[in-house]
Amino acid sequence: MTAYLLLFRNASAADGYLATSEDMAQDLPKWQAWMGHMAQQGKLLHTAPIHYQGSLVQQDQSIEQQPYKEASSVLVTGFVLCQSDDLAEVERWGQTCPILKYPQSSVEIRPLIPFTT
Repeated sequence: MTAYLLLFRNASAADGYLATSEDMAQDLPKWQAWMGHMAQQGKLLHTAPIHYQGSLVQQDQSIEQQPYKEASSVLVTGFVLCQSDDLAEVERWGQTCPILKYPQSSVEIRPLIPFTT
């Protein structure tokens, strides 16, 4: 099976996420069902939301005390590591991801390359 990284992106405010704690509480059952579907098949490897705070180390080794945001204030907000024999299956999971209810949100799907031993 191929392992995949699904990166969740969403728009942000100047100093935090746009989603409120009420939004997150309301969405929790949708996320549990969405990830549960993968887990029941033994295809969910790991998942976690990401704190808004972060550091960005630049090529010149300078450090900015903020997460990386695209020009549209979109940033990575979470991830899933999963596995499948079929990229189309992973793309269908991406199409039904609860993050997509938010404006400017997306799911980026990237296959992982295993290291050889």
